[in-house]
Amino acid sequence: MQPVKFPCSTQKRFKQKLRTNMAQQELKERIEQALNQIRPFLEADGGDVSLVEITDDGIAKVKLLGACSSCNMSQMTMKAGIEDAIKKNASEIKAVIAV
Repeated sequence: MQPVKFPCSTQKRFKQKLRTNMAQQELKERIEQALNQIRPFLEADGGDVSLVEITDDGIAKVKLLGACSSCNMSQMTMKAGIEDAIKKNASEIKAVIAV
C-alpha cells in the first residue's frame, strides 16, 4: 500500500497553517510573560488579569479580575501598566482592550 499524496497546494496550505499556529502560540507566550511581570503589582492590590483572546488584527483582549475589575483606576492600569508591558514584549500587538 502506498502513502496518500496530497497536491502541492494542500501541502503548502498545511505548512502555512502550521507556521501560523506556531507564531500565534509564541505570541501568546510572550504576552503571558508580560502579564506575569506585572501580575505581582496587581495581586498586591487584590487584582489580577487574564488573556482572553488575540485577534487576527493584533488586538489583545484581557479580563481584569478581582479588585481590578471594579477599580476606578483600572483604565490607567490598562494603559500605563498592562498595555505597555504587552507592547514591549509583543510589538505586533496594536492595542489592548478590557473585556
